[in-house]
Amino acid sequence: MDEVKIIALKESVLEDNNQDARNLRGELKSRGTCLLNLMSSPGSGKTTTLLALNRAFAGRLRWGVMEADIDSAVDAKTMLDAGVPTVQLHTGGMCHLDADMTRQGIAALGMEDAELIVLENIGNLVCPAEFDTGAAINMTILSVPEGDDKPAKYPLMYETCDILVINKIDALPVFDFDKARVERDARIRNPRIEIFYISAKTGEGVQELADALVGKVKEWNAG
Repeated sequence: MDEVKIIALKESVLEDNNQDARNLRGELKSRGTCLLNLMSSPGSGKTTTLLALNRAFAGRLRWGVMEADIDSAVDAKTMLDAGVPTVQLHTGGMCHLDADMTRQGIAALGMEDAELIVLENIGNLVCPAEFDTGAAINMTILSVPEGDDKPAKYPLMYETCDILVINKIDALPVFDFDKARVERDARIRNPRIEIFYISAKTGEGVQELADALVGKVKEWNAG
């Protein structure tokens, strides 16, 4: 009897996407554009953080945003109202973006001279971390009300990300949130991860994060 041929579909899909992502990263670098992939669970404050960063950037970057959602254009309208060039991406029910979807979004955004493009990924701590979008920087937000156990429960997200932003620190007095625990668990999974504490609502810590991002974008684009 012939042996059954087994094809690992997930491995195949991921490898094809990884190659496409490498190609996209190279294309963006050659034109001087840094792509930042922003991930988190729903309600962590991704869009509010982008609004706060827009104020903190103070015109230091030419930047635009791709808002990815299963449906609606609420976040895209919010960013457009703030004066940030934005395009809305609908995934048709998919819980993540891959490199090809990201490439389509960049083309639709149409900012050839952008120094920074932010992909606000689907709110999800699992699927988005599995797919390389072609980003030069991966950043995740963890809000205080979500709890300090997320790096332990969703390790791939923190292994994948270069930057961890702890948002809603104005709520620290209300919640039992152990900063030492979250830092320890995140660094167990990724010793190089950079951690910033902010309140996108009050502005606390936002300027420090903005300064760091501007530096990373300029460094990437000059390299």
